[in-house]
Amino acid sequence: MQTAPYGSWKSPITSDLIVSESVPLGQPALDGDDIYWLEVRPAEKGRYVIVKRTPDGAAADVNPPPFNARTRVHEYGGAGYVVADGVVYFSNFVDQRLYRQRPGSLPEALTPEKEWRYADAIVDRQRNRLICIREDHTGPSHEAENTLAAVSLETGESTVLASGNNFYSSPRLSPDGDRLAWLTWNHPNMPWDGTELWVAEFDSRGDILSPLQVAGGPAESIFQPEWSPDGALHFVSDRTGWWNLYRWRSGILPKVTNLREDVEALCPMEAEFGGPQWVFGMSYYVFAGGKIVCAYEKNGHSRLASLDPGTLKLEPIELPYTEIWRVKAGKGFVVLGVGSPMEPSALVRLDLAAKQIEVLRRSSNLTIDPGYLSIPQAIEFPTEGGLTAHAIFYPPKNRDFIAPEGERPPLLVMSHGGPTGATSTAFNLEVQYWTSRGIAVVDVNYGGSTGYGRQYRQRLNGQWGVVDMNDCTNAALYLAEQGLVDRNKLAITGGSAGGYTTLCALTFRDEFKAGASHFGISDLEAMAKDTHKFESRYLDSMIGPYPERRDLYLERSPIHHTHKLSCALILFQGLEDKIVPPNQAEMMFEAARAKELPVAHVAFEGEQHGFRQAANIKRALDGELYFYSKVFGFDLAEPVEPVNIENL
Repeated sequence: MQTAPYGSWKSPITSDLIVSESVPLGQPALDGDDIYWLEVRPAEKGRYVIVKRTPDGAAADVNPPPFNARTRVHEYGGAGYVVADGVVYFSNFVDQRLYRQRPGSLPEALTPEKEWRYADAIVDRQRNRLICIREDHTGPSHEAENTLAAVSLETGESTVLASGNNFYSSPRLSPDGDRLAWLTWNHPNMPWDGTELWVAEFDSRGDILSPLQVAGGPAESIFQPEWSPDGALHFVSDRTGWWNLYRWRSGILPKVTNLREDVEALCPMEAEFGGPQWVFGMSYYVFAGGKIVCAYEKNGHSRLASLDPGTLKLEPIELPYTEIWRVKAGKGFVVLGVGSPMEPSALVRLDLAAKQIEVLRRSSNLTIDPGYLSIPQAIEFPTEGGLTAHAIFYPPKNRDFIAPEGERPPLLVMSHGGPTGATSTAFNLEVQYWTSRGIAVVDVNYGGSTGYGRQYRQRLNGQWGVVDMNDCTNAALYLAEQGLVDRNKLAITGGSAGGYTTLCALTFRDEFKAGASHFGISDLEAMAKDTHKFESRYLDSMIGPYPERRDLYLERSPIHHTHKLSCALILFQGLEDKIVPPNQAEMMFEAARAKELPVAHVAFEGEQHGFRQAANIKRALDGELYFYSKVFGFDLAEPVEPVNIENL
């Protein structure tokens, strides 16, 4: 082994390797014996490609270039395609129209050229239509109008089934096609704050008749309604403080007498059978082989189990994975999105009888020597108010190098986005990019993260920019006190809400020497005034109502306190970002430059909220490494494209 300072170790995990070999996967779907999924291809400028796999194992692209199967409903999208009887319906990113693609044919436009967006569609065979969420941007109002709509498969015309609320999601048809369930909620709630579950029958014209609220409310979050094969409506609710499974036993609308008595808890436990609905189409449980196959999160670790709907006995299904991010059911099998600490995420097929796993598609075919891989360690550390918080620690690891005696590694604190989200122990090449070069990483599940119950999730209510900032800082200080990292070489990084936490930590605390904000928020007031509908009232719960509590918005916006900023900062920003406008990064850059602090600003044409193009992912990763090497004073083992750092 060679002796070299932390940060200067040569690593086989390069940015070129990451962008050329990694293809994010999503939204598995089944149609008969065929399995479909989405691939987000950085080499094709982030194009969303639907892939079909037939029973003989052959896989082929469905939508040809330049079609991009990505919806912009809520800006974050999700559930941008649906398939039935071999016909695929998808939302095309450029024009947001719905397209129909029959086997062996090119996509054909189904909906008219109009400023409408569509997501979360299901096929209503009885009435020859799609039922979906429609987002209308044609009106005079600043806010789009979201409705539950039906799209005719004959004419492409759409009709509204339910409207009047701010948001809708998760339309689900009963097995007989006679009833529809859906979720809805209103400002200022986000879907993890409070949603309502509604059910209705159809009249002879296909309109909904006498809708009934089954569960939910302003302080109860309902997740993933699904009908069982025998027509019982199931759903996930956090009414006890944990997202658990429930069943509505009545099933027949006219006979409902007492909703409370008709709703039954199936498996009460301190675990999360649901997650934050940032995107459409999330799925944690399915009906398969007479059982409910369900994924749940407990203590930061995903598990799979089989629940008998009769006896309510939960039996674990042992798998070599620590993260499960999607579940779909076929005949005698389930398809899962999975991840583990030592292998790239993948889509797998699990035979329920034989318990055999078949890998359908890996996000990367890389095989990396374990000697270069850092094994994640879950930690719990003390934080403000006598509480503890959670994180995942990755010590430096490279089989070819050791550091000089007595030297401790720099630490990169990662603050996840959301902020209502979570990190996991699943294999992450970008984390290994840092650790294999001799830089320790701690990925923080600060207060407000999901996976630890509603009470932990609500720690951030009214405290965004405080709790998350303190938890990220305290994670770093805890590791420094343990002698695991260098107290004088602490950096913090994050994207979106994680970028805001990063900017807060750099502005309002003085423990960090450098930080990187990727499309992060610097001005909360500007975001409250100029962001998309889905998050336009998010800050009511996270900060306070605006403009009534404008004082808090100013108090917690880094842009108004740059006089407190005293360390190096690099900013990365997409110029087509509708969630965090580019001027936020520009303002922060100008303020830091005026203070004569080391600062860099890297802007990307053609990128929205989050980077999807290979060249830009590479540039951001290498640029951040270059920045830290200059700030902390270590030499890089191999040259990377430099960034222009002002005031260095």
